Amino acid sequence: MVNFEWYRTFVAIYENHTLTKAAKSLFTSQPGVSLHLNALESYVGRKLFERTSRKMIPTEEGKQLYNFITDPIQKLVSAEQHFKKTSKENTASVHIGMCTETFQAILEPEISQFEFNLVAKFGNHQELIKDLNNGLLDLVITPKMNKKSTLVEYEAFSKETIVLVAGNQTDVQKINEVLETRELGLFESDLKNKTWYSASNEMEHFARFWFDNFKKRPDFKPNYILPNIRSIIRSLSGNNGLAVVPDFLVEKELDDKRLKLVWKGNTKVENTLYFATRKDLQFKKEVSSIKTIFKQKMGDKLK
Repeated sequence: MVNFEWYRTFVAIYENHTLTKAAKSLFTSQPGVSLHLNALESYVGRKLFERTSRKMIPTEEGKQLYNFITDPIQKLVSAEQHFKKTSKENTASVHIGMCTETFQAILEPEISQFEFNLVAKFGNHQELIKDLNNGLLDLVITPKMNKKSTLVEYEAFSKETIVLVAGNQTDVQKINEVLETRELGLFESDLKNKTWYSASNEMEHFARFWFDNFKKRPDFKPNYILPNIRSIIRSLSGNNGLAVVPDFLVEKELDDKRLKLVWKGNTKVENTLYFATRKDLQFKKEVSSIKTIFKQKMGDKLK
C-alpha cells in the first residue's frame, strides 16, 4: 500500500508549484518532500512532474492522479485534524538524532517547554549523519565530523572527557596508592583484577581510554556488558566496580557521591561535540532553542 504521506506531499507540490513552498506548507524539509515524490513516482512507474528551475509542472499522468486523489486526500486530512490528540495545528516538527544517553541526560527533562513537535531518533553517528544528509533529520549531536558532505555544516559546542569512575562501595585506597607510584604496569595489573562494567555502545570509549594510557589494547573482558551507558551508571551507583564513561553523564552521581572519580588518565581522552545541521535548515528558531539547552547544560569546555 502507498504511504499516505506520499499522496499528501504530491498534492502539496501540485498546489504550491515548488518543492520549497510544498515543504513549508507541510512543515517539513525540502529533501523530505523530494524523497516522498521520488518514492511515489517509483511506485506508479510514471513521471508526475517536469522539473524546471522555477517550478514543478505536472505531467498528464500527474494531472490525472491529482484529479483522482484530491477529494479523498482532503477528506482524510480533515478527519486527521478532527480526531488527532493535539490542540495545536500547523506546529513545526523537528527531527533530531543523537545517542540515547545524551538525550536522556540533556534534553529529556526539557521537552515539556517546547512549543513545537519533536521526533527523536537514536543510533550510531554514521547512520544519523546519513539521515541528516537525506533530509530525514534536522539536527544531529555527534563527536565526529564528516567533511566529505557538502550539505551539512558542523558547529563545535562542547567537549566530553572520558574518565574512570567507581561505585561508592568500591575500595579505591589501593588504587590510589598504586597510582601514586606512577608505575603504570603495576596500576594496569591492579585494575584488571577489579569488577568492570561496560556497554555495547561504549566499548570504543573503553578501548581508547586503555590504549591512550597504557599503550596497548585491553586484554581482558568486562564482567558486565550492559545495553547502554545509563544502565552502567544506574547499576554502578552505590555499588562496587569500575567503568569508563563520558564525564558529563555522571556529574549528578559524582555530586551525590554515588560514584567516585578515580582517574582522568595521564593522557586526557577527549571528544569535541558538534551540532550537525543541513545548510538548508528550515526550522532555525526551533533548532536554535535546542542548541541553547545543550550549551547551557554542558557549558563552554572548548577552551
